[in-house]
Amino acid sequence: ARMAATPGSEPAKKKEIYTYEAPWEIYGMSWSMRPDHRFRLAIGSFIEEYSNKVQILQLNESTGQFTDTATFDHPYPTTKVMWIPDKVGDRTDLLATTGDYLRLWEVQPNGQVVMRKLLNNNKNSEFCAPLTAFDWNETDPSIVGTSSIDTTCTIWNVETGQAKTQLIAHDKEVYDIAFACGTEVFASVGADGSVRLFDLRSLEHSTIIYESQPPPEALPLLRLAWNKQDTNYLATFVMDSPSVVILDVRVPSVPVAELLGHENCINAISWAPHSHCHICTAGDDAQALIWDLQALPRAVEDPILAYKAGAEVNQLQWSSAQPDWVAIGFENTMQVLRV
Repeated sequence: ARMAATPGSEPAKKKEIYTYEAPWEIYGMSWSMRPDHRFRLAIGSFIEEYSNKVQILQLNESTGQFTDTATFDHPYPTTKVMWIPDKVGDRTDLLATTGDYLRLWEVQPNGQVVMRKLLNNNKNSEFCAPLTAFDWNETDPSIVGTSSIDTTCTIWNVETGQAKTQLIAHDKEVYDIAFACGTEVFASVGADGSVRLFDLRSLEHSTIIYESQPPPEALPLLRLAWNKQDTNYLATFVMDSPSVVILDVRVPSVPVAELLGHENCINAISWAPHSHCHICTAGDDAQALIWDLQALPRAVEDPILAYKAGAEVNQLQWSSAQPDWVAIGFENTMQVLRV
């Protein structure tokens, strides 16, 4: 079931799609970037109680089946799961998760998973403000940025376990954070409906590059994705909205495009890791759509590829190590699709 230009086309060849059924609803999802672990992903459960799970999955390419190589306990659902951005494969094999705190887990050579660090910046409170997301810096993997419902973003040195800086980023909850290329610039979105741009070299001010509506009518922005091949471009979307907003940081406040192909609310977005003009979007209409933005600033009317999943798509990740493959999560199913 290669992503088809015509939705609903039948599976063409065996190796266009791989499916894994988890024992629970899937929310967190991440592709390993290491070249020695092709088709390895981590997924996190969404169970509405304290006790949750993270699984590490490895595809057996000869049988076409994913096997669960490790499962470990996680308090609360993971709001995000992410492998260390190690494209060479010479660093410690680490996985990070957020929920109540930021945790780093080491996958040992024997496959066992050990928690290496728990990073907590509110030392003087017994209550923690849940973390909504994080991003692991690709240029310097000692840097991780987290976003929280307490309106702050924290930039961590995960090697020392120390917070480099914590800043009030928004007027309300922060829902997502993403680094641009390099180590200095990052952006965040949140319940106040703004996209804000920060530079670690001058944190005394931030730049609002987009607002969903003028306050106080602002609509929450849920997710943020930075085009790593052309960092002038960001994508975001409003909570419960069927459209994705494409922003050009050189032209603040006015979207350079709106992608209007979904029939229900968007849940996930991912830029192509290997192309400057392709983005994938997925949502409650059970569709994953790929768009070609080469024509910008002319309007982009229709996606170039569409895939119809079995249910609402909650998660979407485009593999940077194997850019022909996109993973989606719906209900308790993970599907890996060749694009």
